[in-house]
Amino acid sequence: MLRRVLYIDLDKKESFVEDRYDLFEEWLGGTGVATQLLLEECPEGADPLSPRAPIIFGIGPLTALFPAMTKTVAAFKSPLNGELGESYAGGRLAMAMRFAGHEGLVIRGAAESPCYISIRDDEVKIKDATSIWGIPATVVGYILREVEAGVGRRSIIRIGPGGERLVRYAGVVVDTYRHFGRLGLGAVFGSKNLKAIVVSGTEDVELPNSKRYRDIYNQLFKTVVQTDAMEKYHDIGTPINVNVLNQMKGLPTRNFQDSSFEAAENISGENLADNYLLRRVSCAHCPIGCIHIGMLKTSFSRHHEFEIRKISYDYELIYALGSNLGVTTPEGMLELIEACERQGLDAISTGVVLAWATEALDRGIITEEETLGVPLKWDGVEGYLEAIERIVKAPNDFYSTLARGVVAASDRYGGEDFAMALGGNEVAGYHTGPAFIFGLAVGVRHSHLDNAGYSIDQAAAKKPLTPEEMVDAIIAEDDARGVYNSLIGCLFARGVYTPDRIVEALGSVGIEKTKDDLQILGRKIFDEKYRFKLREGFDLSKSRIPRRFYETVSTVGMVDPETIETMMEIYRERRSWG
Repeated sequence: MLRRVLYIDLDKKESFVEDRYDLFEEWLGGTGVATQLLLEECPEGADPLSPRAPIIFGIGPLTALFPAMTKTVAAFKSPLNGELGESYAGGRLAMAMRFAGHEGLVIRGAAESPCYISIRDDEVKIKDATSIWGIPATVVGYILREVEAGVGRRSIIRIGPGGERLVRYAGVVVDTYRHFGRLGLGAVFGSKNLKAIVVSGTEDVELPNSKRYRDIYNQLFKTVVQTDAMEKYHDIGTPINVNVLNQMKGLPTRNFQDSSFEAAENISGENLADNYLLRRVSCAHCPIGCIHIGMLKTSFSRHHEFEIRKISYDYELIYALGSNLGVTTPEGMLELIEACERQGLDAISTGVVLAWATEALDRGIITEEETLGVPLKWDGVEGYLEAIERIVKAPNDFYSTLARGVVAASDRYGGEDFAMALGGNEVAGYHTGPAFIFGLAVGVRHSHLDNAGYSIDQAAAKKPLTPEEMVDAIIAEDDARGVYNSLIGCLFARGVYTPDRIVEALGSVGIEKTKDDLQILGRKIFDEKYRFKLREGFDLSKSRIPRRFYETVSTVGMVDPETIETMMEIYRERRSWG
């Protein structure tokens, strides 16, 4: 079986395909293979925004073959924190890569002028993008779909002005409603003068044992659609967490100064579903429909003319641009989400940066001289909209610094105690307790999706866990997700794909593994990611944890710094390189 990786060199304007069966045989696919390609392609110490720093995309052996196996991984050196950059997106990209016949994609070098890449099966063209440079990410897709073939098996990914101007937390928009959001992939695109990639394919997928495949496919499909395993993701989606976390005192509010929000009901998933939900859509080859599209009705004329804007929302966006900024109305929150979409910015990082700036202004650490008169205040939607544009345009040193992330901002102006980042990555929307804090600090990409520490805290709220038990749970989840993210599936379906079913699904496509094989592989993948992190300067002993985490009550009560230090000591004993 061929395991094809497509290499594209923007400097030389050429491409070629290699069979990398060796990598896929050992590392399975997805993040396992992408990590190895990153280690191969990225020179030690390379500037993340230099032509030497590559972009890697990968899919897995189950992509487009089983329900919810919908994700693509991007691996790169992060311009936000200078070490491992890893981001995941759904949409149609994974399917398009599968039908184009490529399980991996490596982009090298940088173009001399704005370009986009068109991939159709083995045909690769590097095309001029001068006319769409500077155009919002939300518009570029409409333009390219008119000039590129492949409807139905096509994916269009692109950056906005934020990526072009190298905002360190710029993302990549995937098929309108999905994103490679975290850790600055959009800025890496911009540094390469790469505006977009269009992928389409006409290939078929051959299966070695169609009956075995159908049997396990039917089992998985029935579990997904005929049980309640994924029902909540369709009905209200992740925004159901707003009210739940608010009641548990785990909803970060006004830059983590509080852990509950008096206006939570206004921006809750229930209110959005009842009064703003326009429709639900799915990623390719997923029957759930977890992508919730909100309707924002606004007047654009004094003659009572209105327009309807369609805006995708989920829990993390509601936290970052809602409760964390003290925004009390769904309309204000949706406007801020759309502003990030237009500019192509990661919503989590943007919200955390704006929350820090609001508190810094309130404390007198910065003044309106730095903000150029923009009034940053809680629930000040108009000021936040203006600030988002200025972060991208960088009219002065202050906004240029905000574009580098909250750590850079606090290093420059002060306020480290309330600069809410771990591992250089702005934090997600949970203040549940020590497992969340610790999990972000040690995770491979400092993301809540590395090991779901927040869920461990929630379990501890019902039945107390020792530091050892929390550390062991974090390690087990980190390793398990190395395998699952190599398959490469949506984490919402994590409970559907049990170890036994994963073994069966792999066997049906000709990959024979045991549960023990997969457990060992998960640990190896994690260690390889840390090999890259350590090579690029990451030092766990120098982790900076904002004091704000210890000043605000969490779901499990006040967090003690000594608890985190104890967990770190245990972790160093458990991990050989810690």
